[in-house]
Amino acid sequence: MTDEPTAPRRRNAAATRAAILASARHAFARAGYDGAGVREIAKGAGVTAMLVNRYFGSKEQLFAEVIANIMTTPDIFTEEILNSPHPGADMAAVLVEITKAGATPLDGFLIMLHSSSSERAAEIGREQIEDHYHRTLTAALSGDHAPQRAALVLALVAGVQAMRQMIGLTALTDADPAALVQLLTPVFQHLIDARTES
Repeated sequence: MTDEPTAPRRRNAAATRAAILASARHAFARAGYDGAGVREIAKGAGVTAMLVNRYFGSKEQLFAEVIANIMTTPDIFTEEILNSPHPGADMAAVLVEITKAGATPLDGFLIMLHSSSSERAAEIGREQIEDHYHRTLTAALSGDHAPQRAALVLALVAGVQAMRQMIGLTALTDADPAALVQLLTPVFQHLIDARTES
């Protein structure tokens, strides 16, 4: 047996970065921007707080990247749904499915909900939403007031998530899923369809 120190294991940069992002996503979803600390995130990723800052620069930049990363794999605003012959119905169906009884709220929704009291987190969240979901949805719409219509679609989605999963409004939690889809479909479709003013 030798007392010589073993050579340090080479760090896989991509794997380390992914581990930090995964730990941060979990921490921010659980406790929000202010409640999650860099040391907690580092511990969850099996690295040091110094390494987290080396990879992401700051907690703010890490938060922004977590949100941006989540938005690369949307559940509702997918290319398939946006290009569907019936996007309103498809959006409604997915929204009702992901907010059904027993479903775990989406990480992105939880992160923004638990971070809403932080002014800086709200700013970062707005920037990311505008750069991703809002831009994508606006580009998919035509006609007047496309940015506003896209924003209302986003607000409707967030509102249903909050009322159905967090507040637990009985009329929504106990509703027949098919009835909710039927009610939501024309609302989404009205916002998606072009309405050109004369």
